[in-house]
Amino acid sequence: MSEPRYSLHKGDAFNWLRMRRANSIHGVVTDPPFGVIEYLPDQLLKRRNGNGGIWRLPHAYGGYSRIPTPRFTVLGLTEHALIRAFHIRLAALLHKVLVPGAHAAVASQPILSHLTVAAFVEAGFEVRGQIVRVVKTLRGGDRPKNGHTQYPELSVAPRSCWEPWLLFRKPCEGLVVDNLRRWGTGALRRPSRDTPFMDLIQSLPARGEERAIASHPSLKPQAFLRQLVSAVLPLKRGILLDPFMGSGSTIAAATALRYRSIGIEIDRQYFKLAQSAIPKLARLPGTSQVNARDKRGPRPPSKIASAKKTSARRGKQTPAARRRPRPAARRVASRVARRVRPGGAPGP
Repeated sequence: MSEPRYSLHKGDAFNWLRMRRANSIHGVVTDPPFGVIEYLPDQLLKRRNGNGGIWRLPHAYGGYSRIPTPRFTVLGLTEHALIRAFHIRLAALLHKVLVPGAHAAVASQPILSHLTVAAFVEAGFEVRGQIVRVVKTLRGGDRPKNGHTQYPELSVAPRSCWEPWLLFRKPCEGLVVDNLRRWGTGALRRPSRDTPFMDLIQSLPARGEERAIASHPSLKPQAFLRQLVSAVLPLKRGILLDPFMGSGSTIAAATALRYRSIGIEIDRQYFKLAQSAIPKLARLPGTSQVNARDKRGPRPPSKIASAKKTSARRGKQTPAARRRPRPAARRVASRVARRVRPGGAPGP
C-alpha cells in the first residue's frame, strides 16, 4: 500500500504556522471560522447539546431536522474587531510560509468578507478576485422576529444563494512566467486547455454519502473542492495547506487529485473524524472531469482522422447529412405533395 500524500496535525494553526519555515507552502484552500467565536469549545458544546448559543437551531420541517447555522447578524462591533484581528494574524503567517506567487482561497461570508479582505491586503497580499460558489440554502430571507404575521411581505435579509471564496496571491518575483519556472506558482490551472478557470461555480450542498462520511457543519462537497484545489496548484506540484481542515474535505480533494497536502485541526472530535473521513472522501467519484481532458492533451491530427474514418465505417453521419431527408421520407413527402390541390386543401 502506498504512503498517504498528506500529513495531519492536531493543534493550533497559528502555532504551527509560526514554527513553519518560510517559503515552503505552494497554495492554501481553507474554510476558517467566519465569526471566530462559533468554533470555540463552549459554542461547539452548545451546538452538540442542542442549546444554541451563536448556532441557530432551526425547526424541523416534514419530519427532517435541519442543520444548525451560525447567526452572524448577532455579532457586534466587539466581535467584528476580533474577526479582523484573527485574520490579520492569519494573513501575516500565511504570507510568511507561502512561496512567491502562491494563491490562497479563503471561504468567507457576504456580511463579513470585507474584514478578511482588509486583513490580507494589509499583510501584503494581492486581491485576485472572488470565486462565487452558487449554493442555495435555507439561510436568510426570514420575516421580522415577532412580526412575521404583521409584516408577511418583508424579509430582514436576502435569502443566501451564494458563498464567496476570496482569492489572494502573494506577489510574484518578476513576471508570472519567471515565477512559474522558479516556484511553480503564480497562475491558476485551467479545467482544460480550451477553458479558463471560472469565478462562478455551481455547487450543491454536501449531502448523502459525503454527509454520512463526514458530519461537519461546514462540510463542502468534493465536486466543488476538487475544482478549487486543482486551480490553486497550477503545475500539479507543491504542497497545499488547509490550516482549519475540520473533517478534512479539502485534504481529501487534494488526495483524490494526487497532490501533497497538510491539514491542521484544533478540535479533538473533528480531528478524529478527519482521520477516518479523508480516505473515504478521496475515493468518491467526485469530479473526475476536472483536468480529465487536460491530462489526455490535444488529440493529434492522425487520431482525429482515424476517428472520422471509424465513424464513417460505423454509419455515423455528419450534421449536414443528418439534416437531409432520408429516401423513405422523401417518397412520403412526394406522395403528400401530389395529393394537395392547387388551393392548398388536401386531395381526396
